[in-house]
Amino acid sequence: MTRDELLAFCLQLPGARVDYKWGSNRVFSVAHNKMFAIVDFLGDNLAFKVDDTLFLGFTDRPGIRPAPYLARAHWISMNGSRPPMGDDELRDLLTRSHQLVVRRLPKKQQISLLLDL
Repeated sequence: MTRDELLAFCLQLPGARVDYKWGSNRVFSVAHNKMFAIVDFLGDNLAFKVDDTLFLGFTDRPGIRPAPYLARAHWISMNGSRPPMGDDELRDLLTRSHQLVVRRLPKKQQISLLLDL
């Protein structure tokens, strides 16, 4: 998946928006400030949230590491221009990251943002 495809995919998720924070980091969020992915994180990296129970398993995979500053919230980081996984798996993980964040929103906000996974 190219960088443009990755950006377009993140933006097509329900309620997603992008902002620039901390210099050149593209931060994708829902509900105005709830982050689910960061592109160009600390250089050319991609970072996003994963399920708590899967965090250690992902960080054991080559090319994936705990995201600096965000690992305690179960975020992983990888090379954004050459992710160590296939496009389908990356899309699935980004969708799941989005949904993990959406599920922590108040029920009223969740209604239009939840996907059937």
